[in-house]
Amino acid sequence: MANEDQLRIMGVSVEAWNTWRLENPGVTPDLGGADLFGASLGGADLRDGDLAGADLRDGDLGSADLRGADLAGADLRDGDLGGADLRGANLAARI
Repeated sequence: MANEDQLRIMGVSVEAWNTWRLENPGVTPDLGGADLFGASLGGADLRDGDLAGADLRDGDLGSADLRGADLAGADLRDGDLGGADLRGANLAARI
């Protein structure tokens, strides 16, 4: 289950999120199972985060940093991943 405080910061803006990440380098993003349908997350620092099972349909993840992120079972249909860094990301389907 996603961390509500982190979801609130994410909801403010990508800039607020990225600032929070810089100020909290030891905290792992916990957005697993979150409803992020249509979210504008372009350029967001989501590296090493838990986004497993998140609803990211129709979202903008263009140029997002998703290195090492767990996206297992996340719904990425119709999303924009152009320029996103997915090195080491887990994109396994959940059955």
